[in-house]
Amino acid sequence: MKNSDRIFGLVVILLALAYIASALQIESSFLSDPVGPRLFPLAIGGLSILAALSLVLRPDAGPDWPDLRTFARLGVALAVMVAYAYALMPYGFLIPTALAAGLLSYQIAPRPLAAALTGICLSAGLFILFKYALGLGLFALPRAWMG
Repeated sequence: MKNSDRIFGLVVILLALAYIASALQIESSFLSDPVGPRLFPLAIGGLSILAALSLVLRPDAGPDWPDLRTFARLGVALAVMVAYAYALMPYGFLIPTALAAGLLSYQIAPRPLAAALTGICLSAGLFILFKYALGLGLFALPRAWMG
């Protein structure tokens, strides 16, 4: 099982190097701050390489892999999040957020009423926070419904 950690570490190193290469392409304007726009992405890439090197050099002796049911639940969560990202523009914020939060809540604790209430309350609360406290230009409902 040590090989899986080493392979994953090497993949992360390659991705971090690609991330650093793309960060080096960032152009700074003459009005930028003293640190510049490249420092944060370069730091993230460097720290990713250090973390990946620890996986390559000191892999875990015997990792415990989750069972197939856990992988299926992770797949459902991934599908919900991808569908949520695609649903935000055409359906507004409230409906997709309530559905996504409700479905993810149901996966954590399969109680339908509690999951539905969590989705609705989280959707409304986040909308109020993002729209009014942070001033984001969100649409609550589909634009076609708004007239």
